[in-house]
Amino acid sequence: MGGVFDWIVQNGPAALFLLLLLGVVGLPIPDETLLVYCGYLISKGKLNPVTTFLAGVAGTWCGITLSFTIGRTFGLGVVHRFGKYLHITDERLKKVQAWFDRIGHWALFVGYFIAGVRHFTAIVAGISKVRFREFAAYAWSGGVLWVGGFLTLGYFLGEKWQEVFELIHKYLLEASIGLILLAVGYWFWRYKRRPK
Repeated sequence: MGGVFDWIVQNGPAALFLLLLLGVVGLPIPDETLLVYCGYLISKGKLNPVTTFLAGVAGTWCGITLSFTIGRTFGLGVVHRFGKYLHITDERLKKVQAWFDRIGHWALFVGYFIAGVRHFTAIVAGISKVRFREFAAYAWSGGVLWVGGFLTLGYFLGEKWQEVFELIHKYLLEASIGLILLAVGYWFWRYKRRPK
């Protein structure tokens, strides 16, 4: 982790752009932690707030759009073949597909804030042949809110950013799991109530 933080300090917004692009696609990069850390660096005057925000948004948009393009162009075949490298399993993909079918485009908007979901929503949207204009409206606006929210959090947490964020991350993960279980339970309940 220290190496990634050092790279952010040395290369600033350019490093944030690249890391978020790769992280949103699905590589194991601690996206929220990086954003909170960058917010902390902004509070210390080590990063420019405007260029950092723009780099974060651009990296997020490029990553989510690349995932959408992969889903649209190659479909399930490439997911089955290369999914293991991006931590995409059939089981996880089916859960996100069911969730996406249930709440549609809003999954693209709120998926950023649910652990383990943002990596899949754009691929599922691409596979589902969602129109690019609709995809961009929801996914890009969600990306702006996600980047801005975590940068702001890091800015106001200051020196205590790591300690407080670890607690937030823990509860965010637990809440995410709870929401996913509720959504699956609701879907199962509705499925059972359907007339045969």
